[in-house]
Amino acid sequence: MRPPPSWARLWNDAEGRILAIGVLLAWLLVIALGIGWLVAPEWTLVFAAMTGLNLLIGRAAGMSFGYANGLDHAVVISSNVVVETIQVLVIYPLFVLSWRNLVDVRRLHRFLLQMRRSAEASEAQVARYGMAGLFMFVFLPFWMTGPVVGSIIGFLIGLKTRQNLATVLAATYVAIGIWALLFDQLNELLAAYGRYAAFGTVLLFAAAAMAIRRFGRLRHGSGAVG
Repeated sequence: MRPPPSWARLWNDAEGRILAIGVLLAWLLVIALGIGWLVAPEWTLVFAAMTGLNLLIGRAAGMSFGYANGLDHAVVISSNVVVETIQVLVIYPLFVLSWRNLVDVRRLHRFLLQMRRSAEASEAQVARYGMAGLFMFVFLPFWMTGPVVGSIIGFLIGLKTRQNLATVLAATYVAIGIWALLFDQLNELLAAYGRYAAFGTVLLFAAAAMAIRRFGRLRHGSGAVG
């Protein structure tokens, strides 16, 4: 077994520095939520729930929940920009560093393996168009086309770190802005059915997408066994 790398060695690696920035931002977010809980617990609970929904279900769920609870464009957009940026700046370098055997991520093995498989499933199509293909992959609102998977694809197709992160984050920010406009219209359209109508609609679509994906996996698995 290789000895664990020194912090200096990790810091000399671009992905090591990116991971440090991502972890720092994550801690600052936790501290901000802690301070917010002392000052304005009700609003902090909304922020925390919006963050959790973004991480567990996706951007659409988090943003629709924020709008349902009366947050304005600036707050919803900036919050989701921060959350998705942190996701990329933490998970992407962890994947790359584990690929190079520079860090031990056994506890995250299943998660990173799932991300890798999702990335490899679309790697060929994205590679055909390079950075433009990666931008569209992250931008389009389909299942498992988020910034984390996109950044892993960028690494697999050989993009430089700066090109990869710039493309992924630019597509993410543009997509968040367009989602904001979409949910603003959707909330107005469904307002007569209650303030959580748009959020409930998003959850239904997310549940359907997860069910279809799970069914596809089971079908593929049974076919492989047969």
